[in-house]
Amino acid sequence: MQVVAVDGPSGAGKSTVARRLAERLGWRYVDTGAMYRSVGLAADRLGIALDDDPALDALCRRLRIGLEPDGAGGLRVLLDGEDVTGAIRQHRVSELASRVSARKPVRDAMGRFQRTLGEARPSVLEGRDIGTVIFPDALLKVFLTASDEERARRRADELRRRGEPVSFDAVLRDIRDRDRADSSRDHAPLKAAPDAVRLDTTGLTVDQVVERIAGWVAERLEHQG
Repeated sequence: MQVVAVDGPSGAGKSTVARRLAERLGWRYVDTGAMYRSVGLAADRLGIALDDDPALDALCRRLRIGLEPDGAGGLRVLLDGEDVTGAIRQHRVSELASRVSARKPVRDAMGRFQRTLGEARPSVLEGRDIGTVIFPDALLKVFLTASDEERARRRADELRRRGEPVSFDAVLRDIRDRDRADSSRDHAPLKAAPDAVRLDTTGLTVDQVVERIAGWVAERLEHQG
């Protein structure tokens, strides 16, 4: 199966690396985090409790989430036809995404969606459980990491570029809280697949990371046949 799974904690560089890798390979790029952010945003707007599984299940069944190329190597995220690309990247939506992603009905619904996308054409999917749950038979599984401080710096810089005034200490605290929540949840916790290639991106440029992963993909494709 021509799927590259890029997993790892927040701020490890998954989105940027996966997007650039997909562009280099000419494959589909799937940002699974955008799906959970969209569900969290929709639930918040509708006043749905983030631990109300029946209501979340019903919400996921009727939501239409679209991921469309934006012409610049990224994705436009559509929620029932509304462009929410910017809205889902707000700092507060990270907490919403973390909470809804721990709910089984949401993970089941988004997992089905992710498998449908990945099975349709060669794809690079990034998230937290792609190599362990969604595509355990992926061509290549990569688990990206970086130091807590490096991840917080990247995330704070990203938010400031979007005009959100945040402090480094607050972002660092939020990242560590998110790590604990993602790693300890009952359904599809954050962890590296046993056969994943681990790569610490601290001190590496995006180009260096993409170059390494692209080399591994080429080796797997050659071996595959």
